[in-house]
Parts: sequence; structure tokens; C-alpha cells
Amino acid sequence: MSDGSKQDNNWPLPKFYFEVTFPGFKASFQEVSGLDTEAQIIEYRHGNSKVFSTIKMPGLVKTSNVTLKKGIFAGDNIFWKWYDSIKMNIIERKTVTIKLLDEGGNPTMVWTLNNAWPTKITGTDMKSDGNEVAVETLELAHEGLTIANS
Repeated sequence: MSDGSKQDNNWPLPKFYFEVTFPGFKASFQEVSGLDTEAQIIEYRHGNSKVFSTIKMPGLVKTSNVTLKKGIFAGDNIFWKWYDSIKMNIIERKTVTIKLLDEGGNPTMVWTLNNAWPTKITGTDMKSDGNEVAVETLELAHEGLTIANS
């Protein structure tokens, strides 16, 4: 039942209005996925424990690679050039910011990928009888994910 309180005006945020920012430029993407993190579990039982089971403790934090999908535009090779710069353990790492925006274009949630670099780029598939937009996929590895609310 509704009592007319302010809580009735709180709606989940729509996920279709977002922006992705790289140092020096913004890029338009169709889809972003992989914004997750987890703490690995360490199971432990000391030898004189009277309980015949292990205890669980948080271990190392693990983050997934972030996958970004975007349309291909003529002459737009900026991510391929970034990927081509990878040399034996030398890569230009960047801070990537993903912002979920409200209807006014203001950020409501911000995910920051620290020391991100392209681990995989997948070009579009091609079909002679297709009528879809050409889409490429960029997969970013990173060394930490932080979340902030605006």
C-alpha cells in the first residue's frame, strides 16, 4: 500500500544512458559488461579446533575483465592502436571511467577502472545478407574497480 511518502518516488535507475571516458576523450559504446568484483574464499581449520568444519575468510580480491561493445566508424582505429602498442610487458595503462547518467546527463554512479589496458579486440562479423551495424568488442583488463555514487 502506498502512503504517499517520498519513498514511492524512488525508482531503479535505467541502464541505457551512460558514458565511457578515457584520458583525453569520451567514447560511445553500445554495451558495457563485466563490472564485478569478488573476494576469493580461504578455508581454514586449526589443528586443535573442537569444531569439525572449516571457517571461511576473505582472501584476494578478483575482478573480471570489462567488455565494451561499440559501432565501427570509418577511420576509428584508436583502440587498435592502443592494443598494437603492447610490447613485452610494456603497455600504456589508462584510467577508464564509466558513468551511469540520470535524465539530465548527470552521473549517478561512477565505476573507475584503474590501470586498464586492452587484452582483446574482436572485429565485427560480416554477412552479405545482413542488415546490422558493424560492432567491435573491446575487452579491458584492469587492476582494481572502484564505485562512487554522485
